[in-house]
Amino acid sequence: MLNDYGIEVQKLFLEMMLHDAESFVRVQNIYNPENFDRSVRAAAEFVKTHFEEHGSLPVLAQINAATGSKLNELPELPDGNLNWFMEEFESFTKRQELERAILKSADLLEKGDFAPVEKLIKDAVQISLQKDMGTDYFADPRGRNDKYFNSGGQVSTGWPSLDRILYGGFSRGELNIFAGGSGSGKSLVMMNIALSWLEQGLSGVYVSLELSEELVGLRTDAMLSNMSTKEIRKDLETAELKIKMFGKKAGQYRVKSLPAQSNINDVRAYLKEVQVQTGIKIDFIMVDYLDLLMPASVKVNPNDQFIKDKYVAEELRNLAQELGILLVTASQLNRGAVEEIEFDHSHIAGGISKINTADNVFGIFTSRSMKERGRYQLQCMKTRTSNGTGQKVDLEYNIETMRITDLPEESSPVNSFKKPNVYDSIKTQSKVLNSESIDTDLGETSKITADVQSSKLKALLGQIKQN
Repeated sequence: MLNDYGIEVQKLFLEMMLHDAESFVRVQNIYNPENFDRSVRAAAEFVKTHFEEHGSLPVLAQINAATGSKLNELPELPDGNLNWFMEEFESFTKRQELERAILKSADLLEKGDFAPVEKLIKDAVQISLQKDMGTDYFADPRGRNDKYFNSGGQVSTGWPSLDRILYGGFSRGELNIFAGGSGSGKSLVMMNIALSWLEQGLSGVYVSLELSEELVGLRTDAMLSNMSTKEIRKDLETAELKIKMFGKKAGQYRVKSLPAQSNINDVRAYLKEVQVQTGIKIDFIMVDYLDLLMPASVKVNPNDQFIKDKYVAEELRNLAQELGILLVTASQLNRGAVEEIEFDHSHIAGGISKINTADNVFGIFTSRSMKERGRYQLQCMKTRTSNGTGQKVDLEYNIETMRITDLPEESSPVNSFKKPNVYDSIKTQSKVLNSESIDTDLGETSKITADVQSSKLKALLGQIKQN
């Protein structure tokens, strides 16, 4: 690698690109005229503009005439020179971008604007040519699918009925959102999932921008110990014993309260501190909740919820992918959803910007009477991992301990994901048509109708047997 990328080297880069158009196409994703010295920047800008407007590179005569540059025609280059150009141009670009990012960061730090600094440096460091050739589709189908289904993914939510429509559960690197109205139990749903993951031996953190650490802890105590909060208050010793016994076989868990209007960098800094100070390998994070976060990458008006939530959702998903963790958050439903029994994208507060980014979105449907009867319903509003969109899952809710579990098999309603039994459907029709509750005044007409339907039934059963 060169130690100095002076004017002559920069001119050589331009001359090599003009000599071999393929080399320019291969570096186009990192090509930035601002990286060139002022004496050749006009030529670099002319190359970029001409290619964007006309789809081809200009000739040397054009550049020299238009910009006053003195670029030269190169002779035929020996093999290997293109590889040298690619390596050196990547190094040159990364160095220039990093230098400019550092200078810009210094100005931002003087103004007290810290949020964009990390992104500026990170973007500069990550600059590279596109070397990954992607997946060879036909090479290893089995390995490709095995990687998708098994590489850190499909972790059970703790509710088999929900896992069923997700084809196994949630995956690492995804953004999962539970949307509900005020008091619908968004936090309770997230706490229950966290508890299920702890039971599976996973470790994680619960970041709350709304509830205190003590309240999150108390609610989790109730779920874990199978005691109501009133019972815990009367018998702290028993609750403590149950919690500590559970902790011996569960993953590690931290609960952290952050102020509303915190951003993703605050969350990232906390996660890093937890890992450094405790050595915990974080498998999951619950963020309660998305609407209370502010974006770190851009400055937006807090009242512009559509734009704000768009950036926050993207940053949360990037965090999940960057750390390879399970991430669950929540969002508010708008006032229009209060009287609805089925939710769609229009019921999400702030619009669908966060829905577009999320991998799985569930609406929480409940009411006072449903809670008293011990029922919760999750409505799948979006999923990228299965065909579960539009399906519903009914769950059992213990109002005393706040534990949410699957309904017992015998009491499970017929959900939309359960396929109807064709034979049962036929039997039902037959029973209705032959019921003694049919008005006997219909006389012979009723008998004829029953005979006709009976003949149709026999014929249909005969076709089924043949098939």
